[in-house]
Formats: sequence, structure tokens, C-alpha cells
Amino acid sequence: MLARQRQEHILEAVRRHGAVRVSELVDSLGVSDMTVRRDLDALSGRGLVEKVHGGAVSVHRNTTDEPSFAAKSNRQLPEKTAIARAAAELVEPGMAVGLSAGTTTWSLATRLAEIGDLTVVTNSIRVAEVLHARSDPSQTVVLIGGIRTPSDALVGPLAVAAIRSLHLDAVFMGVHGIDGRSGLMTPNLMEAETNRALVESARRLVVLCDHTKWGTVGISSFARLDEVDVLITDPALDPDARRQLEDQVGRLEVAVR
Repeated sequence: MLARQRQEHILEAVRRHGAVRVSELVDSLGVSDMTVRRDLDALSGRGLVEKVHGGAVSVHRNTTDEPSFAAKSNRQLPEKTAIARAAAELVEPGMAVGLSAGTTTWSLATRLAEIGDLTVVTNSIRVAEVLHARSDPSQTVVLIGGIRTPSDALVGPLAVAAIRSLHLDAVFMGVHGIDGRSGLMTPNLMEAETNRALVESARRLVVLCDHTKWGTVGISSFARLDEVDVLITDPALDPDARRQLEDQVGRLEVAVR
């Protein structure tokens, strides 16, 4: 098993149980005590777990904690790639689509760059950079202005005013967190308003959400689950979460790597 796979296993165990012991990880992973401790050092260095005597515990995060784009960009890469691939299949030439900020929508942008005769509206600096560098000349890329957040989103009154004048065929939305009661959440109040405007501008809302987002809480909700037309996730999503989503969203799609 590769280091990345071991560390994802450890993170999942911490998320599910709140804490893990080195001895338990040695048994479940089939590796040495030293290997597990190196993995915990790596995860602790990235701020994903807190090391304690004999193991690790989850890092307490406030509802306003907002990881940077760089901090999120290496998480769940295979899952995000599969989700982006499935999302790209929903886009056809001639459409006008919106992409919110996020590392999964950034992955989607690399695929949309190959589709001609497309208009892409985004409030993500990273998404705009990808499309500008790689896109077909027939594409139109519109970067909405605003105040920059740690996740490289442009948000605030200027962004909201611009988005509210638009009518998009579909919006592809990344999320900070999601659950059955609160819906789609963000840790940034101004980003919540900007995301609401994106949701309202679209005929179809497509949410890109890997399994780690379920149960993560942000300070502000910006859409209910029943407003989501399509939600694309990965097979590691908790079965109870899957049942809730199947009951509430228009369609749940599981993207296999």
C-alpha cells in the first residue's frame, strides 16, 4: 500500500471515530509501528490530525475555519478526478456554465478546457487560470471580480451583482461541507452570498462532493439538498449519507475511479 493510500485510511478512521491508536493502525494496515508513526507525522504536519501519545485525534475546526487552496489540493485526488470526469460528461458545446471555487471544480476545469464553443463563468482565480492557459480559442471565459478568500474564490457585493445578471445552463458547485439538515455549507459568509447567487443563476445545479465533505460544518448554508439537481460523489460515502442524499437530491451519481 502506498503512503498516500495509508494516510487516506488513517484520515478516514480519525473522521469516523475521532481518534486512532498506533497499535490499531499497525494491525489494520499491516505495516510497522515506525511506518504508521511516519504517516502520522506527515498528516500532523499538514494540519489534518493532532498527534497524541499512542496515536492521533481529529483536529477541532471552527465553523469559520477555511483551508487554503494549496492545503486542499492534495486531498482525495483520485476521488476528485473521478468526480470531475463524470461532471464533464454533463457539458456540451454551446452551453453557458458556471464553476464555483474549489479544488474539485478546478479539476473539472482541466477537462472543460477541451470542449469548444463553451462559455464559462467563474469566481475562481485557479479555474480561470486553467481555462486561460489551455482552452479552445472558441471558448469564452468570464472571471467575476470580488474580494479574494483563502481558497482563491472572489466573493462579495461586486461578485453577487455580476452573477445576478446572468442566466446559465448549469452551475457546477464545490462545497466545504454538507449534511441532511443544513444542506450545502461554506465557512465564509461572503462566499455563501456569492454561492447563493450562482445557484439562483442556473437552470441546473450540479454539486461535486467527495465523501469527506459529508458531516463537515461551515458557518453558513447557501442551498438546500432539494435544490440540487445532480450530486456527484465517490463510493466511500457513508451508506446512511447515501440514503439521505438519494431521498433529497434530484439524482445521486457515484463516480468510480
